[in-house]
Amino acid sequence: MENLNRKNAPQAHQYTEKIIQFGEGNFLRAFIDWIIWKTNQKTDFDASVVIVQPIERGLVDRLNEQDGLYHLNLQGLDEGQPVNSVEMIDVVSRGLSPYADFQGYLKLAEQPQIRFVISNTTEAGIAFDPACKFTDEPASSYPGKLVQLLYHRYEFFKGAADKGLIIFPCELIFENGKHLKECIYQYIDLWQLPEAFKTWFTDCCGVYSTLVDRIVPGYPRDTAAELCERVGYQDNMLDKAEIFHLWVIEAPQEVAAEFPADKAGLHVLFVPSEAPYHQRKVTLLNGPHTVLSPVGYLSGLNTVKECCEDEVVGKFVHKVMFKELMETLNLPKDDCMKFASDVMDRFRNPFVKHFVTSIMLNSFPKYKTRDLPGLKTYLERKGELPQGLVFGLAAICTYYKGGMRGTDEIVPNDDPKIMDSLKALWATGDVKAVAKGVLADEFIWGEDLNAIPGLTELLAADLELIQRIGMKEAVKTII
Repeated sequence: MENLNRKNAPQAHQYTEKIIQFGEGNFLRAFIDWIIWKTNQKTDFDASVVIVQPIERGLVDRLNEQDGLYHLNLQGLDEGQPVNSVEMIDVVSRGLSPYADFQGYLKLAEQPQIRFVISNTTEAGIAFDPACKFTDEPASSYPGKLVQLLYHRYEFFKGAADKGLIIFPCELIFENGKHLKECIYQYIDLWQLPEAFKTWFTDCCGVYSTLVDRIVPGYPRDTAAELCERVGYQDNMLDKAEIFHLWVIEAPQEVAAEFPADKAGLHVLFVPSEAPYHQRKVTLLNGPHTVLSPVGYLSGLNTVKECCEDEVVGKFVHKVMFKELMETLNLPKDDCMKFASDVMDRFRNPFVKHFVTSIMLNSFPKYKTRDLPGLKTYLERKGELPQGLVFGLAAICTYYKGGMRGTDEIVPNDDPKIMDSLKALWATGDVKAVAKGVLADEFIWGEDLNAIPGLTELLAADLELIQRIGMKEAVKTII
C-alpha cells in the first residue's frame, strides 16, 4: 500500500496559502480544515492552510511526511440515515514549527495573500504570560507568538492598511476573541512596541469571537487498518468525527464576504452575538463531557457512548445535564430540552468511539470554564450545591492522583504546575487537605473556592467516599 502524499495522490488540489492555523490536532483538522475544504469545493475561496505547531512537541513533522494530506471519516445519522464517509482533505499545504524554524515562522507574515489566523490551543492557550520576551524565538504563549507574527507583518508591509489579518480563535472560552485581543494589547504594552503598531492592529486587524461544535474522537485506532484499505493509502494522520457541525462567528457581514463558509451549505453562522449559542453549548454539551469522563473512566468505561448507556454512569450524566446544568440557563426550557436530547443522541452515536481519555486533557481549566459557572448559579438559585457537579470535580481530583486502573496506568495531562500541586496534596494522605488545597489554588481558579459555602466539606466527603468504596459504588450514592 502506498504512503499518502501528493506524489502518490495526484488528485489532491493545490490552493493559495491564505490561512495560518495554530494547532495541528484532531479537532482543527476534522472541523476547521474540513470546513475550508468544503468551502473550496462550493465557492471560489481557493484557500489553503499553513499549520503552525503551537507547542514544542507536536505532529507537524508527521503531517509534512504526508504533504499535509489526510483522510477524515465522518460517521453518524443524517435525517435518520446512517452515514459513514471517508474523504481526503487536501487544504493543508504544510506544517511549520516555530521552535525548529523561527525565521520560517516569521516569513509567513511576509506573504501578501495571508489573510486569516485560526487557532485552537485549548482553554489554557489564550493566556498572558509576563515571562514571555519579544526576543524569545518563539514566545512561549500563543498570544505572544501571534504578536511576534503581527509585528513582523506590520514592519514588512510598512503598516499597510490592507495587510491586516482576520483572527478567529476557536478555543472554548466565552468571548475568546475579546480575551485574545486583551492578551495582544498586554504584550504590545509589555514589550513597549510602537504606538503606531498598536493603532495598525486596532484599525486594520479583526479578532472575532467564535463558538465551535463538533465531537471529534480523533485517530480511529480500532478501524485505522480498515480505513487505509478502503482509501488505498497508508495514512498515519487519519481523523474521525461526527457529522454534526456548527461554527458561530461573531462578526459583521463584510467578514462573512471574505470567508464565505456560510455560502457553502455549511452550518456556519455570522451573528451579532455568539453568547446564547455559547452558553447553551458549553453548558449542556461540554459541561457534562468534562465530568462524565473521569467518572466513567474510573468506573471502568472507555468511551462517551459506554458512559451514557451504563446503568449507573448514564444516570449520573442525565442528572448533571437535565437536573443541574439545565437549571442554570436563561433560555427557553423547550429549546434547552431539545438541544440536550440531541446532545445525548450525539453522545450515543453508534459509529463514534469517543475515548474519555481524549477529553481529560487539561481537565481543571475545562471545569473552570464549563462547569464552575453552573455550580455557582445552581447554588444561587437553589440554595444548595449541585451534587453531580461537585462529585465530578472530586472525580477529576481522583483521576489526577494517578495510580492504576486495573492493568492500565492512569496518566493525567495538564499544566505541570497543576500536576505538581495535586501530587503534593495527595501525598499528604488527607482528603480534606486535598479538597482545601485544590479549591484554594488561585493558579487554577483565579480565586479561592473555599469561600463557596459548603463546597470544601462536600468535595472532601466525595473524595473520601471514592477512596473508600470506589468510583462506581460512590456514583450510586448520588443518583
